[in-house]
Amino acid sequence: MAKTVAVTNQKGGVGKTTTSINLAASLAASRRKVLLIDIDPQGNATMGSGVNKAALERSSYEVLLGQSTIEESVVAVEHSGYHLLPSNGDLTAAEVALLDEIGRELRLRQALSSIEERYEFIIIDCPPALSMLTVNALAAADSVLIPMQCEYYALEGLAALLDTVEKIRRILNPGLRVEGLLRTMFDARNNLSGQVSAQLVKHFGSKVFSTIIPRNVRLAEAPSHGLPALLYDRNSSGALAYLALASEMVQRNHRHLRAV
Repeated sequence: MAKTVAVTNQKGGVGKTTTSINLAASLAASRRKVLLIDIDPQGNATMGSGVNKAALERSSYEVLLGQSTIEESVVAVEHSGYHLLPSNGDLTAAEVALLDEIGRELRLRQALSSIEERYEFIIIDCPPALSMLTVNALAAADSVLIPMQCEYYALEGLAALLDTVEKIRRILNPGLRVEGLLRTMFDARNNLSGQVSAQLVKHFGSKVFSTIIPRNVRLAEAPSHGLPALLYDRNSSGALAYLALASEMVQRNHRHLRAV
């Protein structure tokens, strides 16, 4: 059974989609079977994977509304080695359409039940808000990966996010846990970054990934080419950092993967 990880942060611009794409590609490069799910109406993980969101026949919208199965909607991202459940702006309407549906928070979990045996990792790229889409992702996930910049306001937002995760765990998904906190866009020359990073390690210990994702131009350029950094510039510091993160993820989930 797949390990399902929701990549989320209620604050935008923290490297959430960049992490989703590059982690999926790096896990695939280590010969893991990976499904990346784009559940953000912006469709950035879809475009960043080289898939045209404007030309989709099926997407996560149809899956959530039960209009198509997840098997029918997944596409293969050949160059990156993972499968993708794509998204586009249609997904915005899904929240309204789901309001009167029974079990609306569990639609994604139910959809995944038919294919989770096929993958080792399922990575869900969430919207930067606590919406019905994010709730669906957290209800379906085994764990939450939280990308965050090492800046003052990030700590305040983190407390709110952890409170949300706890509420979802208590009400909808008792097995949900925090996979880890990932420091992104890290600038070692910035004293505040170092101070916030030290605070994170002090308070959360082993929940903070050892891997740190640096600020990197090649990492920022890669999505415009529809590629993960691993394929855009394999030797860039960003690509190497996400390869290290994938290795750390596999090590953390060694027991789970052995049981698959």
